[in-house]
Amino acid sequence: MLARQRQAVILEEARRTGAVRVSDLVGRLGVSDMTVRRDLDVLASRGLVEKVYGGATSVVGKSTDEPGFEAKSVRQRAQKEAIAALAAGLVKPGTAIGISAGTTTWTLARALDAVPGLTIVTNSIQVADVLRGSSQPDRTVVLTGGVRTPSDALVGPVAVNSLRSLHLDVVFLGVHGMADGPGFTTPNLTESETDRALVEAGRRLVVLADHTKWEIVGISTIADLDEADVVVSDDGLSERAIEILREKAGELIIANVPGDDE
Repeated sequence: MLARQRQAVILEEARRTGAVRVSDLVGRLGVSDMTVRRDLDVLASRGLVEKVYGGATSVVGKSTDEPGFEAKSVRQRAQKEAIAALAAGLVKPGTAIGISAGTTTWTLARALDAVPGLTIVTNSIQVADVLRGSSQPDRTVVLTGGVRTPSDALVGPVAVNSLRSLHLDVVFLGVHGMADGPGFTTPNLTESETDRALVEAGRRLVVLADHTKWEIVGISTIADLDEADVVVSDDGLSERAIEILREKAGELIIANVPGDDE
């Protein structure tokens, strides 16, 4: 089992039970005490668990917590790059696509420079800035209006009304969390309404979410798991998450992230 897969199992168990013990994890994962402690160090450095004597406890954020764009952009960079590369392969030249706000979708926008003839609608200031620097002369970028959130999304009635009149081939959605039951969620109620309008404007929905988003639940649901035609994630997903997403989403694409070690 790769390091990110172990860490996903540890995190899932910590969130399920509230705490994990090193001794229990050694037996469950079949690795050394030191390997488990290194995994806990990684999770603690990301703010996902809090280390305590003999193990770690879960750190559960509030359902309304919304980190800023800069804070999120440094998290899971390798995973986001791998996810974006696969997602870019789903974009056909000459199509109209929607890209929601978020650091993973921002990474996707950077990967689209070679695709010609695109019309791209986004409610993200950061995504629009990336697309504006494209080398493609036949590219059209539409930025919705709206009120700016901490994650640099434009939301509210202006954004929603502009999206409701559009018809897009594919919408690429970044999410705060995903879980069985709540579905794909966000910590911002107004952003949820705007994202739903973006989803409804597309014929196909592709959700981009790295493995750390699993079992994170924001205050508001954007879409159910079975509304996604495709979910693109990474190889840190737990076996249970893979099983649920394969059962409920139209298709699950797993990005292999280089650099895994014990």
